[in-house]
Amino acid sequence: MPKTDDPFLGPAMFNLRGKQSVRATFKLSQKAIDSIGLVAIHLGIKQKSLFDHIIEDMAALDDLAKTIRIRQFNKISRRQKTFVLSRKTIDALSAISEAYDMPRDALVEYSVKKLESVIMAEKLRHIERKKLYRQMATHFLAGEALYKNAIGLLGKDDPFCQRFEKAVAMARKTTQEVDEFLEKSKVLEDF
Repeated sequence: MPKTDDPFLGPAMFNLRGKQSVRATFKLSQKAIDSIGLVAIHLGIKQKSLFDHIIEDMAALDDLAKTIRIRQFNKISRRQKTFVLSRKTIDALSAISEAYDMPRDALVEYSVKKLESVIMAEKLRHIERKKLYRQMATHFLAGEALYKNAIGLLGKDDPFCQRFEKAVAMARKTTQEVDEFLEKSKVLEDF
């Protein structure tokens, strides 16, 4: 390689190649597609990062490939879906696919199954969050009632009531945000 002052040339440049984004289309079960979307959206993880995490480990992918039964896989109803993956993840998938003469779709389908334990744990946490939310909402309503009582006793312009109003407004906003989060998390209930 010719000597140059350009800091982007050399080994560091090759490391960047693995981080390139590429589009890949797979035929996956609806459950696998839903799992990917649910984990990405609910846990706030980009799909590309999720794929990197579940597929990039070559040893784990190799072990997984040994357990896949293609006849069973071919019985699964699947549909096409395009995802953005890193070049490194695509290369790992392709290498194992070729080594085992197996479709990349099967490797992705069974890799995604690893997410089911994460989803089930989140589903249990969602149940607990809903219980805690009900308690939170009850306390919020009690706080609002206390605020109205304070206004009746001291008047809206009283410094105590003005500060109390700020606390009630913040509690209202937080309660609404938690409600929206739980609404968005309802997809866990049907998984």
